[in-house]
Amino acid sequence: MSEVLVITSGKGGTGKTTLTAGIGSCLAAMGQKVLCIDCDIGLSNLDIALGMPDCATISFLDVMMENNYLSDAPEHPKIPGLHLLTAPTKTRAGLVDDAIFGRLIEEAMEDFDWILLDAPAGIGSGFDLATHYATRAIIVSTSDTAALRDGQHTAQLLIEQNIDPIELVVNRVTHRLLGSLHINVDDVMDTIGLPLLGLIPEDQAVPVSAGDGTALVLTSRRGAAMACLHIARRLLGMETPLMHMKY
Repeated sequence: MSEVLVITSGKGGTGKTTLTAGIGSCLAAMGQKVLCIDCDIGLSNLDIALGMPDCATISFLDVMMENNYLSDAPEHPKIPGLHLLTAPTKTRAGLVDDAIFGRLIEEAMEDFDWILLDAPAGIGSGFDLATHYATRAIIVSTSDTAALRDGQHTAQLLIEQNIDPIELVVNRVTHRLLGSLHINVDDVMDTIGLPLLGLIPEDQAVPVSAGDGTALVLTSRRGAAMACLHIARRLLGMETPLMHMKY
C-alpha cells in the first residue's frame, strides 16, 4: 500500500527540504518508486536539493489543471524511480483547489510506493494543503528553543488531523550544541512529544551539495547522507539503529 508522507516543521531553516530529498533518494535507491512533491508554493527549491534543477519543469498545478499527465513527472537522471513535481511559482496556496489536489494524490498512490510532500514552513493554507491527505508525518526540528516550541505546536495540529504515525527527526545535531543548551535528545523528544525516527548530524556536505546542484546522497556516504539512509530503512520497517555520530 502506498504511503503519503508529509515532511514538515514548525519554523523555517530546520532542513526539511534536505531531509525530503535525502529520504526520497534513499527510498528510490532501495527499489521503491517515489514521487516527491514540493508544496512550498512560490518558493520552490526541492529540485535543487534533489539535484534536478535542469530537468524539473512540471509543477503539481500543471498536472492538476491537466496541462501535463502525472506520468510526465521528471525522473531523476541518476536515481531511477525518483520523480519530482515542483511547486507552482505564480499562484498562492489559498487559490489551489484542495479537492483537485486530493485527486492528484489518489492518482499518485496508484503509481508510486511513496509520495513525499515537502510542506512549507509554518502553518497556513500551504501547510493545510500538504497535510490534508497525508497518511503519516515527520516533523523536523533542530534543538533550539524556537524550533522546539514551534515543533510542539505543529505536532498538535497533525494529531488533530488524525495523522498516524507522526515521528520526529532531530537535525543538525552536535554534542557541543546540545551541551551548550543543557539539553539532550531525550529532552527534545519530551518537549515535542513524538517518537524519534532519526538523528541527522551537522554536515558541511549539505550546503556543498546544494551549491553544486547535486543530490546529497550522490556526493557523500557519511554524515547526513548516511543518516537519511538509516531513516529510509526505518520507514520501510527494517530493524535499523539510530545513527551513531562521532565528534
